[in-house]
Amino acid sequence: MQASFPAVVISGTGLYRPPHVITNAELVEAFNRYADLHNAEHATAIATGERAALTHSSVEFIEKASGIKQRYVIEKDGVLDPTRMYPRFAPRGDDQLSLMAEIAVAAARQALEQAGKTGADVDAVLCSSANMQRAYPAMAVEIQQALGAGGYGFDMNVACSSATFALEQAFNAVRSGASKCVLVVNPEITSAHLEWRDRDCHFIFGDVCTALIVERAEDATGADQWEILGTQLATQFSSNIRNNFGFMNRAEDRDPNDRDLTFYQEGRKVFKEVVPLAAAHIEGHLAKLGLEPTQMRRFWLHQANQGMNQLVIKKLVGADAGGDIAPLILNEYANTASAGSVIAFHHHRADLKAGETGVICSFGAGYSIGSVVVRKR
Repeated sequence: MQASFPAVVISGTGLYRPPHVITNAELVEAFNRYADLHNAEHATAIATGERAALTHSSVEFIEKASGIKQRYVIEKDGVLDPTRMYPRFAPRGDDQLSLMAEIAVAAARQALEQAGKTGADVDAVLCSSANMQRAYPAMAVEIQQALGAGGYGFDMNVACSSATFALEQAFNAVRSGASKCVLVVNPEITSAHLEWRDRDCHFIFGDVCTALIVERAEDATGADQWEILGTQLATQFSSNIRNNFGFMNRAEDRDPNDRDLTFYQEGRKVFKEVVPLAAAHIEGHLAKLGLEPTQMRRFWLHQANQGMNQLVIKKLVGADAGGDIAPLILNEYANTASAGSVIAFHHHRADLKAGETGVICSFGAGYSIGSVVVRKR
């Protein structure tokens, strides 16, 4: 006899949006000034062919390649300083709330308010993001304390799929009875691990934090509830998206500025390989639930590249779909790693009617793909 599980819902979402905007024009101006300084400094090596000259970026190049028009960042001046080209954060003492915990708490409080809950109602905190601020203690435990939550907390990292992977853990914990109310937070301070000096990727990322409340439907009191019909996760190893920064770098006598210690990727390979994987994953997941892609009212997809999302949707529904079917937020936020699909869900769900269904799906380094099928209650 098949086990019967209680209905589990997402009952609240929250979004922390940083105070600073960097437009493509600002970013291009800073990068081109950096490129000119670099080329002047290495003019002799460039002239002899020992080193390649850096070429200028452009607004047209960025928007054609990605669909991104701007991004939010926690600190702007350091990124736009052509002699620095990365953010400038002030160190905090061990007795102060960490920066990552601070933005997670801000997003979490919004989600709690929407769900009609307080921190004391939460008995599990999952902090899932592409890059953690530190190794330990876990960011989730610090966030748990700041919110006055009980139970337990832990960190997890599955790169850009971290949010959907955490959603499955939250879903299983609640429906099994292990937890009553789970908070999932996705603090993404991507500006700290992006290589702003690389023309091929300097425009990709933006900072943000998202939060979700997951609980049993019978305990939910918020006005906006989304029943989780099913979750599905998959991984397949690839080095095409990678970041080798870690605690072993010091033992390897590495130059801390080595290129592979920040984000890098083989963009064309990623596009070619991930699109069919993501489309097949979603289609297969829906089939297990007895559903068809064309029955979905909305797809809240990972926000990495406009062309990638358009092609995934075309494979699923057989036609070009506009923003109503697959809303785009990366033009405003850029790629926000694991938070992108949740931002899309946060901003673009209010118009769905009771009984309508949709898919939250993220995909990224690993390769990793996570999908969550939800229905408006």
